[in-house]
Amino acid sequence: MQFNLADVFESVAESVPDRVALTYEGRSLTYARLDAEANRVAHLLTQAGIAPGDHVSLFLKNSIEHVTSILGSIKIRAVPVNVNYRYTPSELEYIFTNSDSVAVIVELPEHQRALAGLLDGCPLIRSVIVVGDPVAELVDAAARRSITVVPFADSRQQSSSRDFPARSGDDLYVLYTGGTTGYPKGVMWRHDDFFRKPLSGGNPYGEEKRQDLAEVASAAKEFPDMSFLIAAPLMHGAALYSLFTFFTLGARVVLMRDFDPKKVVEGIEKESLQVILIVGDGMGLPLVDEMERREGEVDFSSLYSITSGGAIWSVGVRERMLAIKPDLVLRDNFGASESGNDGAFTVDQDGNLRMPPSPNMVLVDEALNEIEPGTDEIGYIARIGNVPLGYYKDAEKTARTFPTRDDGTRLAILGDMGRVEVDGTIVFLGRGSQCINTGGEKVFAEEVEAALHAHPSIADALVVPRPDERMGQQVAAVIATYADAPELTLTEIQEHCRKTLAGYKIPRAMVVVDAVKRTPAGKADYRWATAMAST
Repeated sequence: MQFNLADVFESVAESVPDRVALTYEGRSLTYARLDAEANRVAHLLTQAGIAPGDHVSLFLKNSIEHVTSILGSIKIRAVPVNVNYRYTPSELEYIFTNSDSVAVIVELPEHQRALAGLLDGCPLIRSVIVVGDPVAELVDAAARRSITVVPFADSRQQSSSRDFPARSGDDLYVLYTGGTTGYPKGVMWRHDDFFRKPLSGGNPYGEEKRQDLAEVASAAKEFPDMSFLIAAPLMHGAALYSLFTFFTLGARVVLMRDFDPKKVVEGIEKESLQVILIVGDGMGLPLVDEMERREGEVDFSSLYSITSGGAIWSVGVRERMLAIKPDLVLRDNFGASESGNDGAFTVDQDGNLRMPPSPNMVLVDEALNEIEPGTDEIGYIARIGNVPLGYYKDAEKTARTFPTRDDGTRLAILGDMGRVEVDGTIVFLGRGSQCINTGGEKVFAEEVEAALHAHPSIADALVVPRPDERMGQQVAAVIATYADAPELTLTEIQEHCRKTLAGYKIPRAMVVVDAVKRTPAGKADYRWATAMAST
C-alpha cells in the first residue's frame, strides 16, 4: 500500500490513545488529545482558506503549536514548509516566495515584525495565522494587502472530529535545507517515500518494514513506553524526521523550546529520558560538558541511548559520554534532508566512520558508474531507492543531485565522499564541498575536526581552506577553547593532530575565537569560519 503520514499518525493514535505522545514545558498530551488538537488546527486552516496542495510556511520555534500545525496541515493535504527562524530578511522572503506559500503560521513578536516587512514582496500569501497576540506592525501590513490575520487560538472553537477527505501516498512534504552557499532548497518528498526512507518503513530498529496501517498500529501497541528527547529545532530535518519516527512508534516525544544543555541533563532524571537526539558536536560538546559537571548530582540511570544526526559527532565527545555512563548506546546516524536516515556509522580503531554494506547505498564515480569494492578510488556516496522527487522549482539542481542512470534507476548524490572496501563497507571521508586541496592532496574538513575535538582544551572547532602561495590551499583551524583551559599554540595543536592524521592534513594556521558559530540546529557555519580564518 501507499502510506500517508497523516494516516499513519491517526492509526497510531487509535491504537494507543491513552499513551502520552508529547511533553513540552511541563505539559503532556496523550495521542488522543494531540490528535484532537491537530484536528482543530486542520479545521482552522481550512476555514482560513487553505486547500489541499497549498503550501503553508511554519515560522515557528519548538512548541505544541508547531507540532499541531505540522499535523493539521498534512491532515487536510496541505504542504507544511519549515522556516529557519534565524534567516536574514532576504532569506526569509526567498523561502516564502520560492515555496509558493499561501499562508504563514508565526508566533514570536520579532518574527511577526520581520514578516510584516516582507508581505509586500510575497504576493501569494493570503492568510497569516498568529500564535499569541498579533503585533500592530503585522496587522497594519496585512490590512494593506487585504491579508486575513487569524488568531491560532480560534482553533479551540473548531471541531475535533476527523472529517477529512481521503489522502494519498503522493501527497507532498517540502523540507527546506540550507546549504553552505546560495539560498535554501526545498526537498520534495512524497509521503510514501518519506515513510519508507526517513521513517525506515515504520521500523527503525528492525529489518522488516511495515506493510500496512494495521501493522503500524499493532507495532505501536507492542512498542515499549519510551521517552525520546528532541533537543534540536523542528525546522531542522533531523528533528522533523525524528518527530515522525517516534510518533510512528507510539513513543513519548519530549520537546524543548531551545537547546539548553542544563535543561537536557536535568530532564534525564525529571522526565526519565531514555533516548536523546542531538545534532553532532555542536550539541554534543556542551551536553557532555554539562553531564560531567552534574555527574553524581543527576540520576542518569534511565538514559539508554544518545543519537546524533546531521553533523559530525567526534570520537572524543563520544568517549567522554561513555566515561560517564559506559552502557550508553551511541548511535551516529548518517543522512540528510535529501535522503533521510541512511543507517548508523561505526567507528574503527583509527577513528574512521564506516557504513556497513547496504543495497540502498553505493559508491559511484563522476559518470555514475559503481566503483569496484576493494579499490582505493575515492567516489561519491549515492543513495538508491525511495529518494525525493527533487528540489522544488529547481530543475538544474534536481538533475545534479538526483540523477537518473541509463537503466532508469534514480540516485541521490549529495557530495559525501568515501571509498568502498572489499566487503562493501563504505568508509566516509567527508563532504566534497568542504574538501581542501593542499599541494594536490585532498583533506576532508570533518576528519581534521574530529581530531581537534579530541583535544581536552578545545570546546569546538571548524576546519576550512586558506590560500597558500606554494600549496594552493592550506588547512586552517578555527577553534574555541574552554574558559579554564591553558592557552594553546599552533605547535601544540599540530603535535596533537599528528598522532592520528597524516602530515599533509595537519593545520598550518589557527585562529582562536570566543565561540564557534553554528546554526540553531548545531550545524557548521563554514562561511563564517572561512571569513575568520582569512583575518
